[in-house]
Amino acid sequence: MTVGGFTLISRVTGFARDILIAALLGAGPIGDAFFVAFKLPNFFRRLFAEGAFNAAFIPRFSAHLKQDGRDAAHGFAEETLAVLLGVLLLFVALAQMFMPVLMLGLAPGFADDPATFDLAVDLTRITFPYLLFISLVSLMAGVLNGVGRFAAAAATPILLNLCLIAALLLLVDHVPTAGHALAIGVFVAGVVQFVWLLIALNRAGLALRLPRPRLTPAVRRVLIIMGPAALGAGVVQVNLVIDIILASLLQDGAISYLFYADRISQLPIGVVGVAVGTALLPLLSRQAAAGENEAARQSLNRAMELGLLLALPAMAACLAIPDILVAGLFERGAFTAADTQATAMTLTAYAIGLPAYVMMKVLGPAFFARSDTVTPLKIALVTVVVNMALNLALMWHLQQVGLALATALSSWLSAVLSMWLLHRRGWLATDTRLRIAVAKAVFASALMAGVLVAAALALAPLAGEGEALRATGLVVLVAMGLLTYAVLAQITGLARLRDLKAMMRGRDVGAR
Repeated sequence: MTVGGFTLISRVTGFARDILIAALLGAGPIGDAFFVAFKLPNFFRRLFAEGAFNAAFIPRFSAHLKQDGRDAAHGFAEETLAVLLGVLLLFVALAQMFMPVLMLGLAPGFADDPATFDLAVDLTRITFPYLLFISLVSLMAGVLNGVGRFAAAAATPILLNLCLIAALLLLVDHVPTAGHALAIGVFVAGVVQFVWLLIALNRAGLALRLPRPRLTPAVRRVLIIMGPAALGAGVVQVNLVIDIILASLLQDGAISYLFYADRISQLPIGVVGVAVGTALLPLLSRQAAAGENEAARQSLNRAMELGLLLALPAMAACLAIPDILVAGLFERGAFTAADTQATAMTLTAYAIGLPAYVMMKVLGPAFFARSDTVTPLKIALVTVVVNMALNLALMWHLQQVGLALATALSSWLSAVLSMWLLHRRGWLATDTRLRIAVAKAVFASALMAGVLVAAALALAPLAGEGEALRATGLVVLVAMGLLTYAVLAQITGLARLRDLKAMMRGRDVGAR
């Protein structure tokens, strides 16, 4: 709840940020160039920092903490920091030198428009040092999460959004384009997030010194585990890069439509999936290190239950009123009604995979907690082949909607394969409570979707009456959806108020 609460604040500030971006950039060439410039450092962040590094570092840090004590775990973190910093400095320097080559690989469609290509290269050179700072932030967040301190790390995305909002409000009139203002905001955000977690580590008595880089046995172990994890995370990220590459070959604005639709779909993924996965990994790591197999299975069941409890209604809402969600959030300024329709169709495709996206965030820690990074790699390899085949089959007829649909379908394949393999190894055994909860959540979500569709039809005459009424209609529908689902959850016993109160006091709510 700590991680999810801060992530919810982050998503709200993120929507404020995206509303400003949509109004100033719309879905044109400058927007496409910035979104590529923003995605490139984030691609490597997810590949090495949040993907492979977290999968290797947090279980080892938790094991040191459980078996050898706090001082040993702290020393291990410092050794890892020294090596990570050296690698990052070299990598960022090389990327800056060869940025045009990287851009040709990431967005080959831009080569047909030299102005857009050059702008994308310039913006990416500004944003790319963000990778250095955010990777160090990931290590520091792993240390804090490993000792049960989640708040400071969970708040860091809020700082990114605030920096980008400030950049749009303060710099647009002083730089060539709004894309330049945003790129500078990304760079500043990396510095701010880094300083924020330095302060948090100091307050927790966990300040990290910077020793001479050495490949100690513990660090080598992290690197060995990182190998298949990096490949696995890389395969997942390749799916996203393939979408960008293919979208750059489609109509103008395709990359932007994917970005805006993804922003909406990321709300439940971040608030639910990332939050549960972040809290689950150190817990499962400690339970696995202590040989508490039954407790680990119970933890995974409860994590899946919580994830689906919130992912299913999110999917239902995105399928029921996608156009209202997009119009209420983004349709103003340079973002037109035609952009709304294209983005809404893309959101519908993404929404089909929402429960699968969340489950992937929840199921991954079950492998990583046991230092198994090879199995996720194998799953990812299968997924990327299927995703590529679906992309090529769907994109020419459905444009960027086909790319989003391919992502959703391949994500379901990944989630199903993960559950099957976890079950085969005895690491997952779904209990009666989970199965009943999922059935109730499906029922409640379907009824909620029906209420939203009926309410949307009643409010339809207000849709063309201006920005204020569109936004008001969106707020009304969101409130109705939340209230409907909450009432149905209470009636069906899916989630009761007394359970929430017990959980807040740190007690297990028991079987339903």
